[in-house]
Amino acid sequence: MRARRVTAAAAVAGLLSLLAVTAARAADGPALTTPGAPAVVANEPHQLTLAWTPSTWVGEPGGTEPITYEVLVPLGPNTYRGLGSTQTPSITLAALPPGTEYQVAIQAHTLGGYSDTSATTDLRTAYGRAKVSYLNLDWAPTDNQVHFVAQVVNTGTQPLDLRTVRMDYHLTFEGGNTSLVTECDWAALGCDRVQRQLFYFPPPAPPPPPPGSSPTPVPTATRYPVPGTPVPGHVRLTFTGGTLAPGESSGPIQLRFHRQNWTAVDERDDPSWRAATGVWADNSRITLDVDGVREFGDQYAG
Repeated sequence: MRARRVTAAAAVAGLLSLLAVTAARAADGPALTTPGAPAVVANEPHQLTLAWTPSTWVGEPGGTEPITYEVLVPLGPNTYRGLGSTQTPSITLAALPPGTEYQVAIQAHTLGGYSDTSATTDLRTAYGRAKVSYLNLDWAPTDNQVHFVAQVVNTGTQPLDLRTVRMDYHLTFEGGNTSLVTECDWAALGCDRVQRQLFYFPPPAPPPPPPGSSPTPVPTATRYPVPGTPVPGHVRLTFTGGTLAPGESSGPIQLRFHRQNWTAVDERDDPSWRAATGVWADNSRITLDVDGVREFGDQYAG
């Protein structure tokens, strides 16, 4: 009986030791090596193929389950947007808009562990039928206006009917104040041919209480959304006419947005804002659709 007690005690001690070692290994770091930064294999409008050096297990013995790779766009510290996943070290992404800049990274994971995120790769997807060029005229992003020039450029091989084009400038209404006047100062094709619409999307209110529930408590329940919550939105430009030949531009469209009372506007949290540089550049956070198909831009792009 004594020998059996010793054997049982040893077995328990061995199990506890194994668990401690396993926990220590899990806390030591990733179970998978870091995959290589993604490389562009093929880049065509609406179709981007990436490949990377695969991950392997750290130490022995390695796991037998498949390794899954996540294609990520870094948005901030430890914050990522997923573009797709695969169990092979390559992927073809067919939902990215053309002509758009991205920073892309890869992370691997299995049931038994994970890897660090790879280095990022900067890329621009191949141009499609059109793009937006942008020149910020406002060097003070916290003054009382948004002031920039934009132009639509036909990057395709066929004539572009501007009546099929819609362009969205994405912004955030800080403080929840959605008051905004949208003005066209001047346009090469004529401001009368440039239509502007304002859209904004406040958080939804909670559902009403069920019938027969108790009355609203006193004091009054917390307002929702909380006053001052930022509200996302965009200013949409559409056109009443005009046709662009391949390579041709609409010419400059000078726009100005401001509050009804000309109070301060902070542009720095607007997705489509780019700091003034004094030069024209493609702004792929201004989105452009042709015939309802995204042909340029992603407000969450790199």
